[in-house]
Amino acid sequence: MPRAKGGFKTRQRRKKVLKAASGFRGGRSRLIRSAIETVKRAQRFAYKHRKVRKREFRNLWVTRIGAAAKDLGVSYSQLMGRLSKANIQINRKMLSELAIHDPQAFRKIVEVASH
Repeated sequence: MPRAKGGFKTRQRRKKVLKAASGFRGGRSRLIRSAIETVKRAQRFAYKHRKVRKREFRNLWVTRIGAAAKDLGVSYSQLMGRLSKANIQINRKMLSELAIHDPQAFRKIVEVASH
């Protein structure tokens, strides 16, 4: 009995890889070996950058809070220290959103933390 090279499962697996590779340039979206390699690489990057995204967003929030605090004459580290002393528990994401979309509320939080 000859070996099955293009059976149902094989076709199914290749189809899945080529679907994941759609949008890639050249043979990477059409040739199965190149597609497998490229899809695996893309998945590794996706996994890694899901972790990195969290760090990058936290850095963005800290930068925004620091800039808004600087306008009010307080450094980022002073603000965070005062917030913890005043027992104000608000996360960096929310502080950043307030600094951008509701500057008066942010100013009020800074004033309350400072006294």
